[in-house]
Amino acid sequence: MTAALNHRVDGPDDGSPDAPVLVLGAPLGADMRVWDRLLPTLTATHRVVRFDTRGHGASPLPPGSPTMSDLAADVLALLDGLGVARFRYAGISLAGAVGLTLALDAPDRLDRLVVLCSGARLGEPEAWHERAALVRAEGMDAVAETVLGRWYTPEFASREPETAADTLAMLRAASPEGYAASCEAIVGYDVRDRLADIRTPTLVVAAGRDPSTPLPLPTEVAAGVPGARLEVVEDSAHLVIVEAAEAVRPLLTDFLT
Repeated sequence: MTAALNHRVDGPDDGSPDAPVLVLGAPLGADMRVWDRLLPTLTATHRVVRFDTRGHGASPLPPGSPTMSDLAADVLALLDGLGVARFRYAGISLAGAVGLTLALDAPDRLDRLVVLCSGARLGEPEAWHERAALVRAEGMDAVAETVLGRWYTPEFASREPETAADTLAMLRAASPEGYAASCEAIVGYDVRDRLADIRTPTLVVAAGRDPSTPLPLPTEVAAGVPGARLEVVEDSAHLVIVEAAEAVRPLLTDFLT
């Protein structure tokens, strides 16, 4: 069963109905607001579709434990409803894994792919089972501050305390069950032996100070996808589209245009 994803469509600035569609996905525990800093640039040339993953933000959570292919199917159903046949996709963290899955499950739909701070496998299954059980038992407060510490470097959090506080509030407000369900999707996710099958032009962006998806993980993706390009933003932690938006902006515009 697919979820009817909460979403928002913005741009393009010139109102062109023929502008390419760019879909943006957010990390585990976050909603579409994480893309706010880059939105003005992206809507200049694209019809931008942002969405909340099932169980996140205002998106519903169907019963059962989803797979990564289920999360990808949600995106395809959203675009079917919008009348979009082909699209470009950029996803960070969990949404980067969704993007790789889209490239494998629906290669005829995907025009270009940007994978930010993600991997072909995301850690050990037992750790995700434990995290899912923790948030179900104790709520998002049990993990929110730890996650925030992985998303931003200490220097950024000190330089922009309001941004850090807003992000922490977003994490604390996330649905524990929605968060846990996505943890379970990550448990069964492993496309390392299928990367060579991806034919979509792909840009991989890594963050040099990312403790959640350290450099070997995105490097593995870039090495495995034929023709993929790897860019490393050195002085940023996991949420590179916020902390290092100024560095990411030209990478995206160059690749997408």
